[in-house]
Amino acid sequence: MREIAATFDPSLSARVLERRPLRYTAGADPAVDRPAHVRAGSSLVWVGSRLAVVQDDALFLALVAPRHDLVGAVALPAPGGVRQFDDARGNQREKLDLEAAFVHAGRLIALGSGATAERCRVVVVDLERGGRTRVVDARALYDRLRADAWFCATELNVEGAVIVGEALRVFQRGNGAALGGRAASDATADLPLAEVLAFLDAGGAGPAPAPRDVVRYRLGALAGVSLGFTDAAAQGERVLYVAAAEDSPNAVEDGPVAGMVLGALDEDRARHAVVLDGERPLAVKAEGIAIDPDRPDRAFLVTDPDDPSAPSELVVVELQGF
Repeated sequence: MREIAATFDPSLSARVLERRPLRYTAGADPAVDRPAHVRAGSSLVWVGSRLAVVQDDALFLALVAPRHDLVGAVALPAPGGVRQFDDARGNQREKLDLEAAFVHAGRLIALGSGATAERCRVVVVDLERGGRTRVVDARALYDRLRADAWFCATELNVEGAVIVGEALRVFQRGNGAALGGRAASDATADLPLAEVLAFLDAGGAGPAPAPRDVVRYRLGALAGVSLGFTDAAAQGERVLYVAAAEDSPNAVEDGPVAGMVLGALDEDRARHAVVLDGERPLAVKAEGIAIDPDRPDRAFLVTDPDDPSAPSELVVVELQGF
């Protein structure tokens, strides 16, 4: 069992260049319960030349052409046709809470957070078959993650997933409530990628892979608020992450955000810098990160405003020292 303390590294810099609200080019479509804007960006991955935004409280993939300001939508399966979830509708507990995503062999795979029973599902979108989609009950996989006390000290909250070699590395956000005298902790665990894919192809009926190489992280705090992982992306052999200083009481409820950091994970260390918007910390919650393949010194972030009436933003960040 390993634990790594992250440090603020003055040689690193992450500065906002641009912020764009994400509104669907075709506008709202009540027939499929689609609002006019992207509601809650919770993960960000490349699909060809477009960025796919996964949302935690709306059953749509938003496909963003970042250089052309075009935002399309792919509707995900929705029992009863309901694709939006919030307190006003009284159905917040029913959402899939898709918080992490990765792309492999022509498929986009989005993972629920695992924070409740309803959130232990995985959505598989076959990008090469017209977006054919399956929803897999993955409780057996989440049970394996929850049972590892070094990975999940209190409440499970999977917030990121990235392929590293032959493994799928998943990121646990340590914003859960204290449990049995134990405090929440941020952590990563590696799952054999081939076993994860076989488990999903079997519809969650086969043996679930066990977490390996679990590492805990003490990410520190920003303005007195503890930092917690919100997503990750691969940059060659290195993994970059974003973490939010959100004053939330547990893994389900939201809270005020003091700022964000963007960092790099190496074999035995974690370093990060505060994301600055002008001269101030970016005081919104970014829950997705993707590196610009043409400009490795730039990253795209997507925000979750925690407000159904407000659009998520695509944030362009200039990186130095990473």
